[in-house]
Amino acid sequence: MKKLFLASLVVLVASAISTYLLYLDDSFLETENDFGSKIVLGFAQLGAESEWRSASSASIKDAARRYGIELMFENAQQKQENQIKAIRSFIAHRVDVIAFSPIVETGWDNILLEAKAEGIPVVLVDRHIRTESDGLFAAFVGSDFVEEGRKAGRWLRKKFADAEGEVRVVELRGTEGSSPMRGRYEGFREALGDNDWDNDPKSSAQFKVLCSLRGDFMRSKGRETMEQILSSYSNIDVLFAHNDDMAMGAVEAMEERGIRPGKDVVVISVDAQRSAVEAMKQGKINCIVECNPYVGDRLMELVRKLVAGVSVPSRIYSEEKVYTEDDAPEDLPVHPY
Repeated sequence: MKKLFLASLVVLVASAISTYLLYLDDSFLETENDFGSKIVLGFAQLGAESEWRSASSASIKDAARRYGIELMFENAQQKQENQIKAIRSFIAHRVDVIAFSPIVETGWDNILLEAKAEGIPVVLVDRHIRTESDGLFAAFVGSDFVEEGRKAGRWLRKKFADAEGEVRVVELRGTEGSSPMRGRYEGFREALGDNDWDNDPKSSAQFKVLCSLRGDFMRSKGRETMEQILSSYSNIDVLFAHNDDMAMGAVEAMEERGIRPGKDVVVISVDAQRSAVEAMKQGKINCIVECNPYVGDRLMELVRKLVAGVSVPSRIYSEEKVYTEDDAPEDLPVHPY
């Protein structure tokens, strides 16, 4: 009888362990590494070029504190060489996980091969990279930039669904070689060129992109570049800005010339920063595609799983909405940044 009882107990314990492993939840993951020390995350931020970027950094710092993860945080000040230097420093410090928001898409193979050789997993945050070798990063967490561009283009087609003739568009694009710039650029054109999206009728309007100039995601550069555009082109119908900071700079440039943004020129932006939402309430911006900067919690969950040896999805996209001039003020987002 005792042997039968012990056998049954072993089966029950084994079953409980199997169930525990099968349904392993984030709450069970330790914030310690294999040596019993606090998990250390090295994060190389690309800079502080916008309110969005500052909000992203704050989200990461706050989440690390709440998750009990030690954070080594470096600001690369918009220079790829500074990010590479920071990552190499993280490798030398033997951090448990490295994460970074890459300034541009290329030029990362060598440093990531160094991290891989040391067995340190890497997570991409907010931006993608293109590599010559496979398996240089464990996961990506952030936005689907191509889809953000599509959302902007789809809304524009709806806006001009009943229009006739040519619709003249100018574009303020982000940092050259960055994944949000490329994704929003491609997605926007894809949506404008697709004649059968969402089963909606084809617009009779013909969209013509007059120019696409760099604004580097900066308000000052957006204003400066928009001034150049207004000096070169007349009768502009639409402005598509790859982020709110550039859009707000462009709004200032238009107002200085007596142009009414949101009325004389349709303005589409990406982010949903507080300043842009307020501008929408004032009728100066017509459409904002949300880009969510709050990646901190998801990043820390990934870090704990990677340290625990739990498999993670290769891509985790943020949930994002589209806000338009037709939304009631109370339905617009209230972001603190």
